Amino acid sequence: MIKLDSKIPKGPLAGKWSNYKSSLRLVSPANKKKLDIIIVGTGLSGASSASALGELGYNVKVFCFQDSPRRAHSVAAQGGINAAKNYKNDGDSVYRLFHDMIKGGDFRAREANVYRAAEVSNYVIDHFTALGVPFARDYGGMLDTRSFGGVQVSRTFYAKGQTGQQCLLGTYSSLSRQIAKGTVTMYERRDMLDLVIIDGKARGIITRNLLTGEIERHSAHAVVLATGGYGTVFYLSTLALGSNASAAWAAHRKGALFANPSFIQIHPTSIPVLNDYQSKLTLMSESLRNDGRVWVPKEKDEKRHPNQIPEAERDYYLERRYPAFGNLVPRDVASRAAKERCDAGYGVGDTGLSVYLDFKDAIEKQGKKAIEDKYGNLFEMYLKITGINPYEEPMRIYPAGHYTMGGLWVDYNLMTTIPGLYSVGESNFSDHGANRLGASSLMQCSGDGYFILPYTISDYLSDEIRTPRINTDHEEFDKAEKAAKEKIDRLMAINGKQTVTSFHKRLGKILWDHCGMVRSEEGLKKGIEMIDQLEEEFWKEVKVPATAGEYNQELEKAIRVADFFEVGRLMCQDALDRNESCGAHFREEFQTEQGEAKRNDAEFAHVSAYEYQGNRQREILHKEPLVFENVELKERSYK
Repeated sequence: MIKLDSKIPKGPLAGKWSNYKSSLRLVSPANKKKLDIIIVGTGLSGASSASALGELGYNVKVFCFQDSPRRAHSVAAQGGINAAKNYKNDGDSVYRLFHDMIKGGDFRAREANVYRAAEVSNYVIDHFTALGVPFARDYGGMLDTRSFGGVQVSRTFYAKGQTGQQCLLGTYSSLSRQIAKGTVTMYERRDMLDLVIIDGKARGIITRNLLTGEIERHSAHAVVLATGGYGTVFYLSTLALGSNASAAWAAHRKGALFANPSFIQIHPTSIPVLNDYQSKLTLMSESLRNDGRVWVPKEKDEKRHPNQIPEAERDYYLERRYPAFGNLVPRDVASRAAKERCDAGYGVGDTGLSVYLDFKDAIEKQGKKAIEDKYGNLFEMYLKITGINPYEEPMRIYPAGHYTMGGLWVDYNLMTTIPGLYSVGESNFSDHGANRLGASSLMQCSGDGYFILPYTISDYLSDEIRTPRINTDHEEFDKAEKAAKEKIDRLMAINGKQTVTSFHKRLGKILWDHCGMVRSEEGLKKGIEMIDQLEEEFWKEVKVPATAGEYNQELEKAIRVADFFEVGRLMCQDALDRNESCGAHFREEFQTEQGEAKRNDAEFAHVSAYEYQGNRQREILHKEPLVFENVELKERSYK
C-alpha cells in the first residue's frame, strides 16, 4: 500500500528550507566519485541538474533525444523569469511572490514547496547573470524587469523575447564545462523506454538509440527525470513536436504516482490555427500583455478591418471585467474570457476563434523604437507566420494548450514514490497548483536543478556509498529490455493503413473538446469512451513503416501516441473525480454567478495522486491534503 509522505519540514515557513538544508546528510568528495546519477532530459531543469551535480563531483550520465541540449523546449519560454529582487522598489518580496503563486494556482499547491521556489529565485537570477545571460538593463545599468499576468509588481527579468533561449544557452555552457571536465557523460539521440527497479529502488533505464535503433542499458545509483510536460497530448499546442510524456509514464507504470493530471494550462496568447495542416501552434509571449490591449468588436460578426473600427465600438473586455489587473489577469482567466467572447459571437478572423491584441496605444505613447526594443523578435516572428505587421494592425490571438501543472508526484526532496527516482522541472507537479503564473517555469526549472536537487539527492545517496556500481546484467534489466522490445515489435507488426499522426490529431481533438478549457461530467465520460474506441482502432490500423533497427521517426511517434491514450484517459478521470472548478480545471457545473471558477475547499483541498493499475483500468486515487497556514483560502478575484 502506497502512503504519501510529503516530508515537509516543521517550523515557520520562511525558515523551513534553510533549516532543512542544514540537517540534510552529505556525501564526501571522495565518495561522490563512486556514485552514478542518470539524468533524463537536457532542458533547463535537466542541464542545470547535470551541471550542478557534475560540479559537486558525482558521475553523471545525461540523456537527450535531440542532437544537442540547445534544442530543448526551454528555448520557447520567451517572456521572462521571475525573482523577488524588488529592484523597482514597488513592494515585492519573497512572501509576495509566494502569495502570488499560491493564489495564481488557485490554492492547489503546497505552501512549503512554493515558498522555497520563491526563495531560491533570487539565487537563480544571480547565477544566470554570472553565467553571462544578457538580461535587459535599465538606463542606470541595473537589471530591468517587467510585469506578467496575475501580479501587480514588476518582477520578471527578461532578455527581449528570447529569455528561455538565453537562459538555456547559459545553462548549456555550465553543462559543457562539466562534460569537458569528465564529470558528465552526454548521450545524445537517446529515447528512454523504461525504468529499471532493483530491490525497490530506481537503478537504471532502458533507452533506444534513435540513429541506429539499438536498445541500450544504463545503470546508476539514482535516476532523475527532467523530461518536461505532456501538453502535446492535444496535438496542437505551443510545445515542441518532440515533447512527450513517455519517460514519466514509464515511471508511472512502474509505481511512481502521477499527480493532478487534469491541471493543464491553456495559454491565452497563441497564434490561432491557420489551416488543417499545422502540426503545432506558436506562442506569443505573455509579456506582450504589458503593452498590448486585448479587445473584440462590440458588434457580432464584425467584418471591418480592425483599424477601421472606432474606439467607441471596441470592447476591451479584460479591462472591463477585471479593472484591478486589466490585461494582466492570470492565464486561465484570460483564456476563458477569450473563449467566452468568441463563443458569444464576437470573435474575429475567418473562423471567429480569435481576439485582437493591439499595440496602437503603446506605440503612440512610447514610440515604435521602444516597443521594438522590448518585443522586436516576437513581432518579426508574428509577421513571418501570419503575413500581418503588428506595428500596423493588431495581432490575432487565441488560447492553446501550453504548460502542464500536473506530473509525477514528488515529496519535498523532489523524490517520487519510487526510492531513488527524482523528478524536476515541469515533469513534476509540485509548485504551480491548478494554474501557473507566467515567468515561473524558468524560475522553477532552474531552482530545482541548481539549488534544490543537489542538496536533497545527497541525503539519499549518503546511504548508497557502500553500494557497488549496478550491473546491467541483472535480471531486472533483462525484464525491462524485453518489455520495451515487445512493445516495439507489437507496433511494427500491426502494419495497418493509417498514419500515427492521424491518430494523434484525432486524440488531440477529443481531449481539446472534452478535457480542454471547459469540462463537464457528460463531456468527460463521452471523451473516455471516444479515447477507448480510438485506441482500439490504433492497435489494429496504425502503420509504422520501415524497421525498428534504424532511424525511424514514425516509430518514435507511435510509442509516444500509444502512451498518450493512457495519459488522456487519466486526464479525463482526474477531471471527473474533481467536482469543483479551480485554476485551469473549469467544470461547467461549478462556477460562480459571474462565470468564474468555484472551488470546493471542504472536499478538494488536496493533491490527487494516481496509482497505475493497467491500461483501461481505473487508477487508484491517493489524496495528499493541502494545509494552508500562511495564506487565507478565499475566492480568487482580479477585479
